[in-house]
Amino acid sequence: MILYGLKNCDTCRKALKALPNAELVDVSVTPVPEATLDRALAEFGEKTLNTRSTTWRSLDDAERAKDPKTLLLAHPKLMKRPLIAEDDNLYLGWDKATQAALLG
Repeated sequence: MILYGLKNCDTCRKALKALPNAELVDVSVTPVPEATLDRALAEFGEKTLNTRSTTWRSLDDAERAKDPKTLLLAHPKLMKRPLIAEDDNLYLGWDKATQAALLG
């Protein structure tokens, strides 16, 4: 299981603590593989973008108008976190539905 996020993100830390077998990939150091990013965008669409983040607020309107994949490739911290890849499944965020699916 791979957890894409940020090592200093509280939500990612909570998910890692609950999922001891997960491997954290810090997207500020190692970007999400393009194939995984494409799958996430196909499954979650624009929800993949964290439009409440500091990074999003720092973008001008022209940047915000770009397609989500371009934005995420240029600004990996814009991704809603965590993005969890387990086998063939992807989970976005650490909400009750994701916790129920991964923790049983």
